[in-house]
Amino acid sequence: MANENHVIIAGGGASGLCAAIAAARDGAKVTVIEKTDSCGKKLSMTGNGRCNLANLNISADDYNPNARDRMKKWLKRFGVNEAADFFTSLGLVVISENGYLYPISGQATSVVSVLVNECKRLGVEFFFNEQVKQITKEDNGEFTVKTSVGVHKGKAVILSVGGLAGPKSTGSTGDGYYICEKLGMTKKDTYPALVSLNSEDETLPKESGVRALARVNFLIGDSVIASEYGEVQITGKGISGIPVMQSSGTVAEHLSKGRPVTASINFFPGYNDEEFDGLVKAMLELPGERRLSELLDGFCNSNINEMILKRMKLSGNMKVRNVGESMISCVLHKYRALHIKISGFGDYKKAQVTRGGISLGDLDDTLQSKKTPGVFVVGELCDVDGRCGGYNLQWAWTSGYIAGEAASCL
Repeated sequence: MANENHVIIAGGGASGLCAAIAAARDGAKVTVIEKTDSCGKKLSMTGNGRCNLANLNISADDYNPNARDRMKKWLKRFGVNEAADFFTSLGLVVISENGYLYPISGQATSVVSVLVNECKRLGVEFFFNEQVKQITKEDNGEFTVKTSVGVHKGKAVILSVGGLAGPKSTGSTGDGYYICEKLGMTKKDTYPALVSLNSEDETLPKESGVRALARVNFLIGDSVIASEYGEVQITGKGISGIPVMQSSGTVAEHLSKGRPVTASINFFPGYNDEEFDGLVKAMLELPGERRLSELLDGFCNSNINEMILKRMKLSGNMKVRNVGESMISCVLHKYRALHIKISGFGDYKKAQVTRGGISLGDLDDTLQSKKTPGVFVVGELCDVDGRCGGYNLQWAWTSGYIAGEAASCL
């Protein structure tokens, strides 16, 4: 017979470990079942191995539109300040770099270590190399959790098995969606997010590529579906960089529904129309006999210059006076609206998170299933995805802690 307060947690990642600590601190007996041979594999790789834990500037608007109303409540209950206090209680020293929170060690493995160490101190039991296959609620209210190895029984189950992002490195292959659907929950369509975008544009630089600060608007026709500023990377395969990754979930969703998306890149976002027209006028008034390439040398990145001239079917060796002022003006204005047609997006192997997942409408304010009380869904398995910069890990801590506390009381 199961312990009265026995909480079973499927998945030993960020949200699962946080949930385990929350439940165990409240006096519950806790069992963590992990599909791989160790905990925190994805967590240990985040932030290029440094682990961006959270963000001091976090708000509900940093998450997908479907989640924002609920996120306001959840972040009030367990937001960035609570997360920082939580890690302090684990003995982790945290520092802020322009609002981005990191362990002072600079090692994501430090975060995994303090979480696992606290679990062990609290008596949490771990079972590795076991994949959860089925969850059944018995007549007595207990749950039977069938795995690839055996059976576990408990009073509550927290599903924190991740989504579809990084299947090879993290073992996240979407198993949880099937389990949740069997328990009566609804899965929203899923897409790779925080991933690069592909293009078949033949004018893109083929060699080293380009890195430049820019404003990127993603368009369907003339409508802007996403807009971000930051360092953009353009290669022969497409575009990436933080602004692109921030928008990639939205773009992937539209592309998957057959809607054509174009990236419009502005390399002069600090200029308004009047200021940019003045800059163009000053460029046209530069003295001397110049070739077109010489005129553009000080204007922008040489690879971008080459790309725009190629699109305009102009040679850099052409004399400016032979091209004409109106054409030169047209060329220069292209730097504020360089259009790149998006043909696709990186797959789940390259994605950092999954967009979509278990509908929040099927979960109460403690992340407990309305259809199957006693089962909680947390982390990336939910229809919640955030921006790059600590927001997705914040969701892991928020959802894990809230569910862990609630599960311990059943």
